[in-house]
Amino acid sequence: MSSTLFRTKKVEQSILDTEEPEHALKKSLSALDLTVFGVGVIIGTGIFVLTGTVAKDNAGPATALAFVAAGIACALAALCYAEFASTVPVAGSAYTFSYASLGELPAWIIGWDLVLEFALGTAVVAVGWSGYIQSLMENAGWVMPAGLGSREGADAFGFDILAAALVLVLTGILVLGMKLSARITSIVVAIKVTVVLVVIIAGAFLIKGDNYDPFIPKEQPVEAGASLDSPLIQLMFGWAPSNFGVMGIFTAASVVFFAFIGFDVVATAAEETKNPQRDMPRGILGSLLICTTLYVLVSIVVTGMQHYSELSVDAPLADAFKATGHPWFAGFISFGAAVGLTTVCMILLLGQTRVFFAMSRDGLLPRFFSHVHPRFKTPHRPTILLGVIIAILAGFTPLTELAALVNIGTLFAFVVVAIGVIILRKSRPDLPRAFRTPWVPVIPILSVCASLWLMINLPAETWVRFAIWMAAGFLVYFLYGRTHSRLARRESGEEQPSVGGGTP
Repeated sequence: MSSTLFRTKKVEQSILDTEEPEHALKKSLSALDLTVFGVGVIIGTGIFVLTGTVAKDNAGPATALAFVAAGIACALAALCYAEFASTVPVAGSAYTFSYASLGELPAWIIGWDLVLEFALGTAVVAVGWSGYIQSLMENAGWVMPAGLGSREGADAFGFDILAAALVLVLTGILVLGMKLSARITSIVVAIKVTVVLVVIIAGAFLIKGDNYDPFIPKEQPVEAGASLDSPLIQLMFGWAPSNFGVMGIFTAASVVFFAFIGFDVVATAAEETKNPQRDMPRGILGSLLICTTLYVLVSIVVTGMQHYSELSVDAPLADAFKATGHPWFAGFISFGAAVGLTTVCMILLLGQTRVFFAMSRDGLLPRFFSHVHPRFKTPHRPTILLGVIIAILAGFTPLTELAALVNIGTLFAFVVVAIGVIILRKSRPDLPRAFRTPWVPVIPILSVCASLWLMINLPAETWVRFAIWMAAGFLVYFLYGRTHSRLARRESGEEQPSVGGGTP
């Protein structure tokens, strides 16, 4: 049984499966499209929402260092993703990479994990978008009816109709085709980057040096006794890291890591890229470099404009300009954030549907979902199903209950991909690799260590919820996936391997 659980799918077979007409996605993306997708999804909640939270609670002005630390951890993982995406240009990202290197069960686990990560990420961003839209509406004198606005901090029953509507509209756009999605994303990203540059340039003239004192605030120990609210490291070693201080920077890095989710979503579009061997590494690494630079500059400017202890949690950038007597900039930023978060939501939804599609094409999920639309060549069935589910999730679930689970899911994927690079280098040294991760196994090992360190700094409650989701995944695999896997059917002779250009 153990041999079947860890059977691997050859890279060549994965590529051949993408040529089956009814399961083939249209190749329409360039390196620029991929970079725009990456920037579109990475720049979002991290700048417009999380900056104020981590500066106020964890790192102060040293939030810039937290972004650097999180960016380094992502860069290590990005190098591993770039090699895999150019070597195995198939939809599914870490799921597909794991199937080729670690085996079917690990691939299922990471696919199940990615479904959770992207679903919750989409819902988190939709709720954040709704908050900005409602803020703009209130500035214009319009107020959402009770029970139909954001549920964050509300005790009464309600449904965030704006968040749900956004998800449904973006679902329709994704069904209509990748090129349309790329065009809309390009326009929105241009607006979003313009807003970020305005913040950096205009805010630089409003910086007060006194706000950087102290740059790294004095440590404040976490209260003892809150086992589920304190980081997991407290449970493991009997002590809790401090808020602020050096440990506060690492705690902040584990939180703002959510802001970097994006380049791994770029990898899910490998199958829809015209020249994935050349363009995937450029899109992944280029978008990460651009966004890390912007994140660091924005956090330096914002904490220089307003003392970290006074920063707003809900809209730190906009409120910092209000506090310095420039309300016009505040409205401009809120508009840019609201527009910009739409691309984050859309690309996360795109990533989830591609992972779900790849798992379905492999038989680990019902094959019904692996057929593409005859005209648009998009996986319309899983897109519609997941879009409706996430719309409901975004409508009913408060943001704080979602965000931490997204972080742990992403970090877990990073660990698996880094290990997979080492294994595939050993097991398939003959594979053509357009991009090679440098200094293997050093870089992958450092990536694993960095990701595990950030995971340890997440709340223990997040680990409990993650374990429950993983347990449910094991149950689904053994009840359905293991027996319906196309790889299993091919090994038993029930199905012939693909030979390209048609269905076996």
